[in-house]
Amino acid sequence: MTSHQNSQTMKPATAAKKLGVYLEATPADFQEGVVSRAELAELQANPPAWLKELRQNGPHPRPVVASKLGVSISGLARGGITEALTTEQIEALKAEAPEWLVKERATQADVRKETVRIKERNAQREAERAAREQDA
Repeated sequence: MTSHQNSQTMKPATAAKKLGVYLEATPADFQEGVVSRAELAELQANPPAWLKELRQNGPHPRPVVASKLGVSISGLARGGITEALTTEQIEALKAEAPEWLVKERATQADVRKETVRIKERNAQREAERAAREQDA
């Protein structure tokens, strides 16, 4: 039995999301075409100059901006950030440290702590359950 690889394609928006770049900042031929899985893998493995430039300097899509600022995407919206930002703009925001950013970073830190606490609690419960089953 032989297996052949189906050449699946994706819309440029999907490929841009997977690459972590802002679609509107990509070259026109990328925006207007379709991207196969093989092409996406090649772009990830050997990024061309335009992709390296976008990843380094932006403009970055909101999930990347949120990550670089250490906040959630919702936190960005609450802070009034609704568009893509460049690395320079992100660094300026960090340096300025507006009140909303400080608050959202604290909220995000609390969420992370709570996530770890719940994970540890669930692991403890699972260990106790397994021990009870072993004793039975």
